[in-house]
Amino acid sequence: MKDKDLKYDIKKFGKELEERTLKFAIDVIKLSVQLPDSPEGKVVRNQITKSGTSIGANYREANRARSKADFRNKIKICESESSETQYWLSIIHEMNWLVSDKITPVNQESGELLALFTSIANHTRKS
Repeated sequence: MKDKDLKYDIKKFGKELEERTLKFAIDVIKLSVQLPDSPEGKVVRNQITKSGTSIGANYREANRARSKADFRNKIKICESESSETQYWLSIIHEMNWLVSDKITPVNQESGELLALFTSIANHTRKS
């Protein structure tokens, strides 16, 4: 593969991942509005909305980073926010606030995003 082709593939991957994280943020918001209106439900709604939408926002910033260190820092934030989103999804599940069918796809995507950002962070460290 030529250098030019590799750069295009990386750019294409980056754009696709931006779109994927945007869709994920929307899915998290749609899930969060279904949480109970109790004080506890509001806390979890706020937290999962913050962490779930932060992933895409930080990834967009990473793609516009000023340095490799800045890029890696933003990717590590994406990794952390993906993990935190899984935590809140676990609480929602354990509290039986939503049926598993609504939680599982979002949790699966969160896990895939976590794996992707972990891999990107590890690869960036080696470069």
